[in-house]
Amino acid sequence: MAKIKIELVKSTIGSSPYQKKVVKALGLGKLHSVVELEDTPQTRGAIEKVSHLLKVE
Repeated sequence: MAKIKIELVKSTIGSSPYQKKVVKALGLGKLHSVVELEDTPQTRGAIEKVSHLLKVE
């Protein structure tokens, strides 16, 4: 399957606890950390929930 690169570009400070858990579940921790994940509907849904914090390639 295709891969998606995701970078955390905005801090989770001030975000809801739910959004913090989603970011953590995606494998992101500190600012500007990058992960490469499979392009699945589950991953796309998680990205949609916190899209304002991420940059997706």
